[in-house]
Amino acid sequence: MDSGLELQLRRVREQITSKEAHQQQHAAILLAVEETLREQGAAAEAAGYFAALMTLLEQQVGGGSKASPAAITYLLGVVLPHVSASVLRAKFTTMMAVLSQSLDLGSADVALLRSVIACLEAVLLAQDAASWRQAIAQGTFRSLLQLSTDSKPRVRKRAQDAVAALLARPPPPVAVHPAAQATARHVLGVLRNAKADSQAAVHILQLVRRAEMVWPPDDFGELCAAVMGLPRLNVPFLGTLSFQVLEALFSSASESLDESQFRDPLIAVIDLKPGAGDAQGSEAWLRIVQKGYTAFASISAEACFQSLPDLIDIVLPDVELGKQSTRDAATRCVWALIRECIPDSALGSAGIQQIVKALGGGLSYRYRESWALVFLLVAALLQRLGPSARPSMDGLVAEVAAMRMEPEFQFKDEADAVLGAAIRAVGPEAFLELLPLNLDVGAAPGQDSRVGRAWLLPLMRGHIRNAPLAYFTARLLPLADELAARSRAFAAGGREIEAKVFGALNQQVWALLGGFCNVPPDVVESFTPEFAERLASEMLEVAATRPAVCGALQTLLTGVNALARRDAAQGGAPLTPRQAQAAEQHLARFAPDYLAQLFNVFAQSPGAERGYLIGVIEAFLGVIAPDEINATFVRVCAMLDQALKAHRAPAAAELTEQYLEAHPPPTAHTMADLASVMAPHLDAERAQMLVRAARVLVQQDEDPALQKKAYKALGRLAEQLADPALAEQLVPVLVESAGAVVAGSRRDRLALACVLGRGLADNQLHFIPAMLSEAIVGTKDTNERARTAAFEALLAMGRRMQQGGTIDMAAATGGASAEMDAEKQASIEEYFKMIAAGLAAQTPHMVSATIAALSRVLFEFHEELDSAFVVELLDTVLMFVANNNREIAKASLGFVKVAAVALPKDVLAAHLGEIVPSILKWSHEYKNQLRLKCRHILDRLARRLGLDAVAKATPEEHAKLVANMRRRHQRSQRPKDESAGAGGGGAGRAADGGGQAVAAAAASTGKRSFGNTYEDVIYGSESELDDSDGEAAGGPQKKGARAKSKTAAATAAAAVSAGAWIKEDADGPLDFLDRRAFTHFSLADPAALAAAESRRAQSKPKMRGGKL
Repeated sequence: MDSGLELQLRRVREQITSKEAHQQQHAAILLAVEETLREQGAAAEAAGYFAALMTLLEQQVGGGSKASPAAITYLLGVVLPHVSASVLRAKFTTMMAVLSQSLDLGSADVALLRSVIACLEAVLLAQDAASWRQAIAQGTFRSLLQLSTDSKPRVRKRAQDAVAALLARPPPPVAVHPAAQATARHVLGVLRNAKADSQAAVHILQLVRRAEMVWPPDDFGELCAAVMGLPRLNVPFLGTLSFQVLEALFSSASESLDESQFRDPLIAVIDLKPGAGDAQGSEAWLRIVQKGYTAFASISAEACFQSLPDLIDIVLPDVELGKQSTRDAATRCVWALIRECIPDSALGSAGIQQIVKALGGGLSYRYRESWALVFLLVAALLQRLGPSARPSMDGLVAEVAAMRMEPEFQFKDEADAVLGAAIRAVGPEAFLELLPLNLDVGAAPGQDSRVGRAWLLPLMRGHIRNAPLAYFTARLLPLADELAARSRAFAAGGREIEAKVFGALNQQVWALLGGFCNVPPDVVESFTPEFAERLASEMLEVAATRPAVCGALQTLLTGVNALARRDAAQGGAPLTPRQAQAAEQHLARFAPDYLAQLFNVFAQSPGAERGYLIGVIEAFLGVIAPDEINATFVRVCAMLDQALKAHRAPAAAELTEQYLEAHPPPTAHTMADLASVMAPHLDAERAQMLVRAARVLVQQDEDPALQKKAYKALGRLAEQLADPALAEQLVPVLVESAGAVVAGSRRDRLALACVLGRGLADNQLHFIPAMLSEAIVGTKDTNERARTAAFEALLAMGRRMQQGGTIDMAAATGGASAEMDAEKQASIEEYFKMIAAGLAAQTPHMVSATIAALSRVLFEFHEELDSAFVVELLDTVLMFVANNNREIAKASLGFVKVAAVALPKDVLAAHLGEIVPSILKWSHEYKNQLRLKCRHILDRLARRLGLDAVAKATPEEHAKLVANMRRRHQRSQRPKDESAGAGGGGAGRAADGGGQAVAAAAASTGKRSFGNTYEDVIYGSESELDDSDGEAAGGPQKKGARAKSKTAAATAAAAVSAGAWIKEDADGPLDFLDRRAFTHFSLADPAALAAAESRRAQSKPKMRGGKL
């Protein structure tokens, strides 16, 4: 039987003990039907239930009793959605004849009508297009339309649900539902009579708003006209609802409509624009315009654009007027019109000039309170126009830049967004032609009156992409050289401030290189040997610009590499795969020289500055020839071997942060890092060299850094190659070095164990018991990343054990134990037994770690375990719950928490008597949050088994705790009961079964930083219990916060109503005829702002001698 049907029928059966008579009758009839099916030997399938219930209904409809037909019809409504469509089509006429008798009963109660509607919906959904052409189907659908305006709310809502569901799923292959014409005619009839029966008009509009359907093209215009005439009736709620219906109509408009059928209703909508004072109406009207014109653009973009400039002139004033919500709605509307309604053919037309002029008016002082929104629209237009933005938007961009340069301008971030959009649209070359930097490095102070725009350099950095690299080499690179020369000249003359200024400008110009290297179109032409040599010399000689150069090279290599492996069918890339492959081959020619220089720089750089160097080295390794990599690795191994001969562990003074920031690490560390970077690119022979070198490094227990680097290199190697022969060599390395492991290398060692555990061969399974104890202990490591690696290793080994095989226990123990000298079959239960052996440990730390490991693997593999095995495991752990050691008890409570979610409900209920008394020992223990964990487990058990079952298993001395849980449960149910709808009967029921319980537990908890469902189960709901404890205190605080918010809002409103301030120009009197005069107006008191800034400055800690 369908699991969904079985779940619904189970709920009906449980109603046999209900206090409601009709629910008891539902359950009694279902039980009688099931008894009949068993007597007849029929299968308990949907078809069998359907046949039995239909026979009962045919017998009862004419008998005069309404109770039995109502109950039978209710059960039919449950069963019919699960009956095959072919059966429902075959029985269509018979069912309609029987159900129509119930539908036509004038005295039928609400429950019967709702059940009949549910049956009709299920039957009609199964019909094909031919069946819909029958008169009986059309007549039944018209009856549902009539009921969708019924005076009884529950009947009306159910009928509207059915009609909306039917219209949203037209029978294939038609796109327009066969009943769409009848629906449109019925709606028009009701709307034409709206003056006489406004309530019916409201009901039918609610149906139209909900119906996600394609309306017939012939009726679309007439339907829109009828809806647009409703606001003139001045009926409350009818006008607002009509706007919402128009929005829905335009959203679902069919592409089969021609231009006139769409344009005429839109023109009529424009005439309906509400006044500025009608915020609700204005927002609804703006949404209609947005949806309507974007849909019109999908039908005929050119025809839509013809009216777009005038439309933006009409809508743009709403960005200034009215409430903030109206301004936001107007901004969204204009933004959508700009993005969706400008076709490529109109990018250089006169209409664009009109739109630019309208937006330019938005930068006037009249719009000062909405400048942030206007800037958003200007940026959207720049993005849509792209390179065509010049020269039409030159004046607008220049005006924004002028506003941005005013010292007291309050919307600098928004203006920066506009200028960034301009850079992306027209490119850096055209942008700098419009707004030159004017750094004028050769001019003496006071000799040049041009406006300097050095502030554009950091702004441009994040907005340059796909720009020609030739522009940087031809214009910006000489500028950077001039700035550097100027800085050196000032430094030689003792003018340190000027030297630092020009040095900073030089670095800012170099920082632009990363944008130009973001997939430029001219890699082959512009990345010349001369330019490559210039970058290499800059990287070697100038430490200040080295990060920018290395980052740019990495961006260039990774971008080209990604496009070279991109599918040619995927469009939209700046380079085709063929062009990207040519560019990659071109860059590969420079890779050996760059790698040699990068290795030298890497060896001379302090450890804190090596991150970006590793990134660019990896990028070059991705394009260089494999032979070059292998030859380089041989040299690195030779240098590592030589360095190890003279290596000594760093002294304590050499491990301080100050020392590491100023000095490069030892040569052995450097070579180990380079070997780790090269590990994923090695062939089999060089991989063997790395394993031999790592075997030496992992024994360096006096130098934890070397040991950590060795494990990291082996992990990268194993993850890339995934070779059983390699694993055969790595497994002994891990096992033999277990005695020399230091704390700092444990995470990388466990990560390596995780990689190896995934791909162990059948003759390598002895690795699992050999590494298992270390993984278990790692779950209690103080380092979070080490704990995560330990859990991942446990899961990886568990999945491999699940695949089966034979474990040589003698190899695992080195033949040291005669008792272990045997072979065992790998299985998930055997894996649990291996872990559970740690429960016999002598230290609380190991016992608690074992229980934590069992919790994690139980959560992962509980569906593969036999219930009896889990119960045995649970009984064992319950003995540790009562342990006086809090570390063991805390881990044991976590295990019980997982078991409460993972075990099947029947098994959990059978052992509730042992679980509840065991955990209640800690119900009054506040230390380590044991009391909270105990309450959380009880809460989980109550969710799955019911509060009554938990109360029954709770000892008498803890009755108060259960009473408190009951009160909290009742409080939490009140808001749900108030907000629950009439049709949401079964939505809030508890999930059944272990997997569903896990999903419910994950869904009920908040998002955690680990992104781990296991973490949610262990820790998830404890914060909820904390919140519930503080409910009484939270209420007044929230009320006080709301009062403060209202006070602040009132203060702000008073400040705005009081007027504005004019900030005087320091250079002279303010010229009110200047275009930029409006940037000197402020809505806040400048004196108050200055005083606040002064207080903040005084409160900052002073810097003396470079220290706080």
